[in-house]
Amino acid sequence: QEEKKQLTLKVEELERKLESTSAQNIEFLQVIAKREESIHQCQLRLEEKSHECSSLARQLEMAIEDAKRQVEQTRERAVSRERAAQSKMLDLETQLSRNKTELNQLHRSKEDAERRYESCLQDLRDRLEQSESTNRSMQNYVQFLKSSYDNVF
Repeated sequence: QEEKKQLTLKVEELERKLESTSAQNIEFLQVIAKREESIHQCQLRLEEKSHECSSLARQLEMAIEDAKRQVEQTRERAVSRERAAQSKMLDLETQLSRNKTELNQLHRSKEDAERRYESCLQDLRDRLEQSESTNRSMQNYVQFLKSSYDNVF
C-alpha cells in the first residue's frame, strides 16, 4: 500500500509535470503560431514592397527614358537654333559687307562730287573775278571817256 501510495504520488507528480509540460507546449505552440503569423505577415509585406519596388523601378526607367527623350529633343532644338543663328549671322555679315562696300562707294562718290563742286566753284570764282576785273576795266574806261568828253567839251 505504501508502495502504491508512492506510485500514486509519483503518478500525480508526473501528471502535474505532464500538465505543466502540456501547458508549456501549448504556450510554445501559441508562440510558434504567432511567429509563423508574423513571418507570414512579413512575407506578405515583403512581397508587397517587392511589387512596389518593381513598379517604382519601371516608373523610374520610364521617367529616365522620358528625360532622355526630352534632353535629346532639347539638344536637337538647340542645335537647330544654333544653325539658324549661324545662318542669320552669316546673312548679317554678308549684308554688313555689302553695306560697307556701298558706304565706301558713296564716300568716294561724295568726295568726287565735292572735288567737282570745288572745281566748279573755283571756276565760278575765277570767272567772277575776271568778270569783276572786266567790269572795273570798263568802269575805268567809262570814267576815262567821261573825263575825256568833259575835257573836250
